[in-house]
Amino acid sequence: MDITKLKRIKLLLLDVDGVLTDGCIIYDDKSVETKVFNVKDGLGVRLLMQAGVKVGIVTSRVSKALYHRCNNLGISLIFDGVHEKISVLELISEQTDLLAEEIAFVGDDLPDLPLMRKVGFSIAVADAHKTVIENVDMVTSAKGGAGAVREVCEAILKAQGFWNNILERFL
Repeated sequence: MDITKLKRIKLLLLDVDGVLTDGCIIYDDKSVETKVFNVKDGLGVRLLMQAGVKVGIVTSRVSKALYHRCNNLGISLIFDGVHEKISVLELISEQTDLLAEEIAFVGDDLPDLPLMRKVGFSIAVADAHKTVIENVDMVTSAKGGAGAVREVCEAILKAQGFWNNILERFL
């Protein structure tokens, strides 16, 4: 893992299904979709944002559950219904005033690869597709929806020198 690249990250972009969730989608008898999010990932996102690193979402699916979770975490940079994720990189750069090399992206499957190849730091969750794992800067030890995002947040915080101060608040 290239710590130098992580030091430059000012925006962490996340896929949703398979990254923030375990990839399962639950529908009830009334076709209401439910997603399960990990609270440890949520704390990691909050700590990262408190340190000044922005967090955003790029996902191909549209879900009310995602908007509830993002609202709860304070994430307002949401690009959903995006089937070619690379198509939003220029717009994200314009909206955030950041270069591609200042952006990291966490994904898990083949549609994530084009965006992963253009950002400054690419991350795959442990249970990502084999081809994705072979083409990224970092692979988490945790699976999607099971602490992988927290692991990424902590790696960025450590690389940028924020982690020890965060720990002091809790110890």
